[in-house]
Amino acid sequence: KNQRKKRMSSPDETIPLVVHTDTTPNQGNLASDTDNTPNSADSFPILTNSNRRNSWEMSGEISFYAFFPILLAVGFVALSSSIVTIGPGEVGVAITFGHARGLEQGMNSVTPWVTDIERISTKTQKIESVNKVPTKEGLAVSLDLAIIYRIDPFKVVELVTTVGTDYAQILIEPESTSALRILTADSEAKALYTDSRVQIQTDLKAMLIDKLSHRGVVVEDVLLKDVQLPKLLVDAIEMKAQAEQDALKMSFVLQKEEQEAERKAIEAKGIAEFQSIVTSGISPQLLQWKGIEATEKIAESQNTKIVIMGNSKGELPVLLNGDTDE
Repeated sequence: KNQRKKRMSSPDETIPLVVHTDTTPNQGNLASDTDNTPNSADSFPILTNSNRRNSWEMSGEISFYAFFPILLAVGFVALSSSIVTIGPGEVGVAITFGHARGLEQGMNSVTPWVTDIERISTKTQKIESVNKVPTKEGLAVSLDLAIIYRIDPFKVVELVTTVGTDYAQILIEPESTSALRILTADSEAKALYTDSRVQIQTDLKAMLIDKLSHRGVVVEDVLLKDVQLPKLLVDAIEMKAQAEQDALKMSFVLQKEEQEAERKAIEAKGIAEFQSIVTSGISPQLLQWKGIEATEKIAESQNTKIVIMGNSKGELPVLLNGDTDE
């Protein structure tokens, strides 16, 4: 009994399986029973503690090698999900279980699988819209409005948490339309296509800066690109412009006539002065002398002429051509 206990206490000793069998020999064929009946422990499977330990270790190694690629893939996915890269001109907003925090440019670590990333551009952007607004006269005018803006990187988290990522449609466009209507309602239609248009742009920019700057939107410029007036107003403006052109033309004509009248007056004055000077220097004796000189020259001519003197001595001679048929 003691030897049996010692044998069982050794880990490397074999433990035979005891099987109860009929030990009564068969008288008919003893040799046959001796060959076929398992009467020793060597004929049964033997399980030892060492064999059990080896089988457990082998099964553990097989399980480890089977699941290692899966574990490696899961680890790679978790690592890649925990690193977020924010490009230049962007600011990231990481939202984890309802808590938002900002991410700067470059690589950032986040909690994988439970973090949503929103990328907000801080570059200069443009919003264009077509607005139908009233004027002071009650006319409906169509205006093409362009707003150039950018997002303040230090207020991105506040903007996303209070407004969302659709801040252009939710915040900028309604505010710009409202401010534009306020300004055009106090302005005449002609102010939208004259020099007063620049003042409207300046006032609109100031109003948008006041409304959007504290929300994280930096307004850089506001442009009124195109103005489409009602047809009746366009026709009236064209008629007025044509009348103004006609008035300017008539004014030019009148100015030209006045200048021509002044020119003629000056010319007449010059002629009158000339005649006055000439008349004051002409006397009857001079005229008689000039007549005598002319008569002498006629008489000296080689052509045949008839010279008829006047009835009185003060009259000039009358010359008749002698070659006429008469």
